[in-house]
Amino acid sequence: MLKFIQAFREDQSGAVTVDWVVITAAVVGMSAISFFMIEDNSLALMNAAGGAIAAENDF
Repeated sequence: MLKFIQAFREDQSGAVTVDWVVITAAVVGMSAISFFMIEDNSLALMNAAGGAIAAENDF
């Protein structure tokens, strides 16, 4: 049993897969955060532009 545990601990065959999963999760997380920040700012910009246009038009 001790040899099995030592062999399992020293096996590096899945280490690259774990690295790619962590890197991919980080990229997806940063993309989601960036999307929501851009969405909030663009919504505020659209509302400001719409308010400015509505204030200039006499309907």
